Amino acid sequence: MIRVINLSYDEKGSLVCGLEKIMTGQELHTLLFSKWGRSYDIQLRKVKGKIFCQVMWKYLEQASFPMSQTEYFNHLDVVASYLTAWGSTEQIITYLEQTHDRPRLGKVIGISLDLGEKTSEWILD
Repeated sequence: MIRVINLSYDEKGSLVCGLEKIMTGQELHTLLFSKWGRSYDIQLRKVKGKIFCQVMWKYLEQASFPMSQTEYFNHLDVVASYLTAWGSTEQIITYLEQTHDRPRLGKVIGISLDLGEKTSEWILD
């Protein structure tokens, strides 16, 4: 889904609209599952003033996974809403499409999110 995030006029007086991808939890799951064939957990973490999106090594199909399917998809909806609010959806999509890394026991896939000017709004020290 795409939404208009701002309207403005360029120097010639033409209307310019900024577009941003709205990501849902289901779309986030589809990205993860199509990449690795598993429903990996995904977490947002603040480390030393930066925000990371981490693809964890645990996945829904494991017997020991700590969430039910409903809890997992609700969690993905929350993560996707933050990624959308931060304007980071395209960054996540691009990273997941291009990476050759794979989550494995004890190793997460860490994606440093570039929040630009929004960093100060979301990170309190």
